[in-house]
Amino acid sequence: MLHIVNKSPFQTSTLDTCLRMAQPGNALLLIEDGIYAATVGSATEERIRASCATLKVYALQPDMDARGVTAKLIDGVTLVDYAGFVDLTVEHHTSHSWL
Repeated sequence: MLHIVNKSPFQTSTLDTCLRMAQPGNALLLIEDGIYAATVGSATEERIRASCATLKVYALQPDMDARGVTAKLIDGVTLVDYAGFVDLTVEHHTSHSWL
């Protein structure tokens, strides 16, 4: 399953709920303001690092670039472009957008 989080982890508990529900082997894609969870020095850094042990974690590069935080990407998180986003949706038969 592909989990897609677009909300800032500093405004909602969406990311925490997603991480509780995600199963080992699932994928997590952070988009829009959700990408802030994938930045070094954030309050969510340790949770994302721990999640990388059981999940494939991705962040949408255009959203990272637009917010000026690409250089702060946490090790273990993979950047994808829009084509990579499409590839992830094709690769995973089900996806859940956490709103």
